[in-house]
This record gives sequence, C-alpha cells and structure tokens, in this order.
Amino acid sequence: MIPSERHARIVELLARRGRASVEELAVTLAASRETIRRDLATLDGRGLARRVHGGALARENGGAPLEGPFAARRLENVEAKRAVARAAASMLRPGDSLFVDTGTTTLHFADELARVEGLTVITNSAAIAERAGRARGSTVYLLGGEFRPEARETVGAMTLAQIGELRAAHAFLTVASIDVRGFMDIDLQEAQVARAMIERASAVTVLSDAAKLRRPGVFEVAPPSGVDRLVIDTVGDPERAAFEAAGMKIVLAAPG
Repeated sequence: MIPSERHARIVELLARRGRASVEELAVTLAASRETIRRDLATLDGRGLARRVHGGALARENGGAPLEGPFAARRLENVEAKRAVARAAASMLRPGDSLFVDTGTTTLHFADELARVEGLTVITNSAAIAERAGRARGSTVYLLGGEFRPEARETVGAMTLAQIGELRAAHAFLTVASIDVRGFMDIDLQEAQVARAMIERASAVTVLSDAAKLRRPGVFEVAPPSGVDRLVIDTVGDPERAAFEAAGMKIVLAAPG
C-alpha cells in the first residue's frame, strides 16, 4: 500500500472510531509500527489527525469532524494541487472579484488567495472563507444554505438563490471528472452550485490535477466551450486538442 492510500485509510478509521493505537493501525494496514508512527506525524502536520502517545485521535476541523471521502481526497496528489493553486492565484490582482466553490484543490487555492490583497471572494465553503479572509484588505462573503459538515460547505436552493443575486469577474471551480466532452461532478448539489457560479461570472477557470482526466462523472458542470481556462499539472493530447478547439486556454502548473 502506497503512503497516500495508507494515510487515507488512517483518516477514515479515526473518523469512525475517534481514536486508534499504533498497534491497531499497524495490524489493520499490514505496516510496521515505525511506518505508522511516521504516517501519524505526517497527518498531524497536515492537520488531518492529532498524534498522541501510543496512537492518534480524529482531528476536529472548526468544530466538525474531518471525516469521510472529502478528507480522503485531501490526501491525494497534494503537490500537484498546490502547484495548480499557485498558478491559478498568480492570475489575480487586487480588486478582482471571484466565486470559489468547495473542493480539495480550491482549499489550497484559498491559501494562495491569502497572499493577494484587496480581493472580493464569494464561496460556499466555510474553510475557504476562513483561509481567504486572512488577506489584507480582502472581503469574503460566505453563502448560506444547507450545511454539510464533512466538507464544511453550503448547498441547496438558498445557496443557489444567493449566487443568483451576485456577479463576479471570475469563477474558480473544481470538478470530479474531465474528458473531451467537458467537466463533470459526482454530486448533484455541488454541480448545481458550480453551474450557478458559471452563469454569474465573466470568466470561468477550472482547477484540477491530472488524476481527474477520464474519470467517470455523472452531472455536467460545463462543456469545453463553457470554460475559459483549465489550470492543470499535465494534460493528454486528446483533451488538449478538444479544449483548444473550443477556445479554452490550457495553463500548465509548474511543480515546486
């Protein structure tokens, strides 16, 4: 089992049980105790678990347990997501306004937004609002609606209605799936939020790591013609050709 898979399993186990010992995790994951100790140190450093003597506890995130699929996705392709976030944030200037939807890549993007002064950020993610709000002179609007504790996001009719009353220069979005037909999600309500933001933004940018390419999706977010820019660490030739033919700009994020 590679480290990222093991880390995801540890987070899931802690979310279900609240705590686990090094011995228990070593047996469950067929790993050495020393490997598990290193894993717990890594997860503690990332804020995904709380290391204690002999094991670890589930980490509380703003009063809500960090658990389930969203927490597991936070451990996937972290360096690629950070590179994408840096490249996307470099496109912004003080005074810009932007929608940002909930996602693991946009969480890294929010960290980069904290370095840009004077933005107006509109988001349905409490975690993104908290991070983006650290920037000097920036104003952050957190959309209301049905609250989902796992991802700390709002969705539903109230959220969509509020988006419909606003406009922004940009929408920075994440998706679950990318192929030559366009951009998809696996969650209906998250797809609805993304589509609403697209309708109210002048320019649309999708942030993604290459692992999303050709993954199965269910709910359409946008066709290639509905996205202005794709920021990604690498992209295949079929997707590049289809997207450039639709007028989309491909921005490759440099590692490091």
